[in-house]
Amino acid sequence: MDNVDNEKKDKPHEVLKQYFGYDEFRPGQKELIDAILRGRDVFGVLPTGGGKSICYQVPALLLPGITLVISPLISLMRDQVQALNASGVHAAFINSSLTESQTRKALLYASEGRYKIIYVAPERLMTDNFLSFTATQQISLIAVDEAHCISQWGQDFRPSYRRIADFARTLKERPVLAAFTATATERVQYDIVTSLDLETPKKLITGFDRKNLYFAVKKQHNKRGYVLNFLSEHPDESGIIYCATRKAVDQLYQYVMDAGIRAARYHAGLSNAERLKSQEDFIFDRVPVIIATNAFGMGIDKSSVRFVIHYNMPASLENYYQEAGRAGRDGEPADCILLYSGQDVILARYLIDHAAPVEGMTPEDRQIVHRQNLYRLEMMRKYCMTQQCLRKYILNYFGEDAPEDCGNCSVCLGEAETDEAVEGSGERARERRREAARQRAKHAHAGASREDLDPRQLQLFTILKAVRTDWARQEGRPPFIIFSDRTLVDMALKEPCSMEAFMNVSGVGDAKAARYGASFLDAIQRFRAAENAGGTERLVADAVKAGGREFPARGPQCEFYLTPEEAASFPYQKRYLVAELARVLNTLRDAQHVKKIFGTTIQNKMIALGYLRTINNGRFIERKVTAAGADFGLELDTRVGQKGQEYQDVYYTREAQRGILEMFTLEPSEK
Repeated sequence: MDNVDNEKKDKPHEVLKQYFGYDEFRPGQKELIDAILRGRDVFGVLPTGGGKSICYQVPALLLPGITLVISPLISLMRDQVQALNASGVHAAFINSSLTESQTRKALLYASEGRYKIIYVAPERLMTDNFLSFTATQQISLIAVDEAHCISQWGQDFRPSYRRIADFARTLKERPVLAAFTATATERVQYDIVTSLDLETPKKLITGFDRKNLYFAVKKQHNKRGYVLNFLSEHPDESGIIYCATRKAVDQLYQYVMDAGIRAARYHAGLSNAERLKSQEDFIFDRVPVIIATNAFGMGIDKSSVRFVIHYNMPASLENYYQEAGRAGRDGEPADCILLYSGQDVILARYLIDHAAPVEGMTPEDRQIVHRQNLYRLEMMRKYCMTQQCLRKYILNYFGEDAPEDCGNCSVCLGEAETDEAVEGSGERARERRREAARQRAKHAHAGASREDLDPRQLQLFTILKAVRTDWARQEGRPPFIIFSDRTLVDMALKEPCSMEAFMNVSGVGDAKAARYGASFLDAIQRFRAAENAGGTERLVADAVKAGGREFPARGPQCEFYLTPEEAASFPYQKRYLVAELARVLNTLRDAQHVKKIFGTTIQNKMIALGYLRTINNGRFIERKVTAAGADFGLELDTRVGQKGQEYQDVYYTREAQRGILEMFTLEPSEK
């Protein structure tokens, strides 16, 4: 390709190390990257956790112009952009969570060359302002994430994906097109290639197998008892429990909480603020378990999930494998357990028959999708009933050959089909499958699992986790965005004592070394000093205690503001109370350098602008919304207090939320 920078064309390994901190590519990544840099379309099928994003992020930094990443979910974009910025890569996203002014700012910054990678929702591609932007820009690469969404035969069909090829034809020069997915049958793979108009693409399927995952189907009458016993046996492990309905989530959540187990819940019936809190509690390791519908998970890149339990049978193997694949993304052993009963089939059929139509679907589309959904449901039911290797059944479904015995599923390990609440999940069975997973994981991944650490190194690992937690709380980032568990394991093994040695730790790139290196090196030096002084027990105990303690921010803090990138992550909802609004705004800020904002600050701003008036009637303070305040988007409505009393309070609608964000969002030159 003539427009590739020749000085960088042969430097993908340098980019991988500089920005992402890895010395070697995973299987398949280098072949796809090389094809993109040669100007060839590509189609990659890599398993969840197989590193699809690296396949387009590395070439994006080597190609001129801008790379567009088409992605289906806001949470997916937000997490990817946050991770890129933490690694020193300037990126942004364009989706419905942004106001018009925020979108204009983001596109302006992109046109000035501030962003190499822009994530965009497919629905935004053909809008006038986005087409005006791309008409004047050099778009070198279009990467289509979750590409199975383009097919009627896929599990997440989105008609808006069909317009990607039309959008590509609007550009002054055809860019490279790259499509990626983790779950696609042969029929879906064909649809992806043809619907995107990929031109003789480099096609690479690295395989669907996740060798570190243990698969089990448990035919349970007492599902609650099984879950409670499992959680009791895995008290410190992070996991997801999927339920088919909101009601099932609420009931299981209450049952688990009543048993004294810390958990969060997530479904579409909760408010945006509640869902945000639950998601953050899980991602930030405040609670070990989240109980959720399938509304949770897309874009959640938490690498240390040790188990995924399906409380109800999913409606398809595609959904099951995608959701189960959120376990063990770090390559360490993890459990994927499906609790099955005959009622699950009836419930799944009901949900299929009563599913809301997807916007943009024609009647013919709906008929095709409905028939395909029923076929997938039957294949899912057969999985739950099969007597053959579960891994083989899954891989055969996706068109991949597999041996008759994987040695790491409930069938191959000879575990009973029908268990009581505790049968089959005891220590002996658990250790047997753990050992099988360890052996398979060693063949599948280079480097360490935590099992490679000796007792001394495990102590250091605990201390390093506390340093990571400190940084995560200060910056308002999930811990895995700072460093993954695998990186901390490698750090504990290598014990770097200089910045040069620190740079040789897997997962440490230039930006992260500059930002976090001194703290981790200091922790290692303190550990060695304590060891020489006669013992590390007190240091380790303090590190464990630090996991439950809030850390103050380091250094002086500025008055509250958000950057355009931070503001772009704001979770709009129909209405917020002022305290709720302040709480959400605080989760977006750079907690290390920016002070918190309080509800009273926002309220006083509204009073100063003439949007609110307060009246002291002798008993309490009354709030009144002025005409200007109503135009701004403030609403006065009735609330019920804790003692049942009614009173008037001010709500901030979506329009007011946009106005507040614009007040507190500063451009870089204004900071």
